Amino acid sequence: MRSFRAVVVPLLTALALVTVPAEADPGVQSVPPALVIGSDFPDPEVLADGGSYYAYSTSSSRGRVPYATATAAAGPWTIRGDALPVKPSWAGDGGFWAPDVSRRADGRYLMYFTGPSRATGRMCIGAALADRPAGPFQPTAAEPLVCNASEGGDIDPSSFVGPSGARYLLYKNDGNAIGQPAIIWLQPTAADGVTFTGARAELLRNDRPEEQGVIEAPVLVKRPSQYVLFYSAGVYTSGNYQTSYAVSASLTGSYTRAYRPLMTTSSVDGAVNGPGGADVVGDRIFFHGHLAAGGRGMYTASLGWANDFPVVRGSRVRYEAERGTLNHAVVRTGASGASQGAVVAKIDYPDSWVDNSVFAPVAGNYTVHIGYAAGYGDAQHTLTVNGGAAQVVDYPNRGWDNWTEVAAEVNLAAGFNTVRLTFRTRWAEIDYLEVA
Repeated sequence: MRSFRAVVVPLLTALALVTVPAEADPGVQSVPPALVIGSDFPDPEVLADGGSYYAYSTSSSRGRVPYATATAAAGPWTIRGDALPVKPSWAGDGGFWAPDVSRRADGRYLMYFTGPSRATGRMCIGAALADRPAGPFQPTAAEPLVCNASEGGDIDPSSFVGPSGARYLLYKNDGNAIGQPAIIWLQPTAADGVTFTGARAELLRNDRPEEQGVIEAPVLVKRPSQYVLFYSAGVYTSGNYQTSYAVSASLTGSYTRAYRPLMTTSSVDGAVNGPGGADVVGDRIFFHGHLAAGGRGMYTASLGWANDFPVVRGSRVRYEAERGTLNHAVVRTGASGASQGAVVAKIDYPDSWVDNSVFAPVAGNYTVHIGYAAGYGDAQHTLTVNGGAAQVVDYPNRGWDNWTEVAAEVNLAAGFNTVRLTFRTRWAEIDYLEVA
């Protein structure tokens, strides 16, 4: 006789993203991230200003800080030229990385960038100003803004303005370059963005093996209930590069990492290779991915907030079935090979069902991937969304505790939706639902 008990896990875990690939049914279609700049445009930074959008990237053949414009977030985008045509006097030869552009309270535009320091031989953070978002930006000083050679240099600057209007600089010390800890820092500045007004605070460091020792590209967003720190992890030259996030109730932490990354090559079903270098603008997320022809193009996707946790359309979110609402069914723990070891079982009667609440960033078509096991012949459930029309889900017999996926296409409303699986024929256990 198997024993059963309920499992309770915080929402941070419940909204975690799957990181393993699954078989896809060619008859269903989710909406993948859109490639909006199909040539080399890595580490994109996007600014919405005056009804237009401006994107800036790491150095390429197009310039020190190439920039592009569009009248809508989804494009079309046009690459215009170099926003930082004059090299700062402190910089040597080499590329300029991961720019950040924001509008100051005085109406001028501030660019942070990473450049090669001639004096230290390390990458350091500089600043430049312009009267227009298209530039040209002019360096503000003859010295870098942040340049700590003993900690590997400093890279990936990002601006953040808090609810009170206070301004901050986020960045990473490049400890990866010298075998030292890499840390994401937050430091307050004056309204000019270049005068520090207090000591820096550590937000996160590279102490997770699954992130391959690399965290970088911080972007901070304030939500009503918490701060959300987006960051990239892994090796940027590989398909293992990914976007994740951590959350905190207070600005300076401590920050708790998401249970699974927000976007990986697998979570977007291979639609983007190595999704990283992300930026958030309103209800969109922008990021880069490796192109088959070489370089990294710019992608975008819809971004929503499930109780202040980010959800990206086209990137799978896993919902553990056993955390749903059950009727005439039970939770089975100790399920060999199942996600987190628990599943919904005994969905064996006409009134047996399990409800799971799933989140859609925007209304539209989504794919629900259902992890199941069936061992006594092929089984079926009926699937409904928000009590609407039913469709039949078939579960081929693959054996008990041999967890497999099937997929169903559904139409979801923006926000939370109730997906119900109800007994139809024979017997299947449900491990999880993944929605993209």
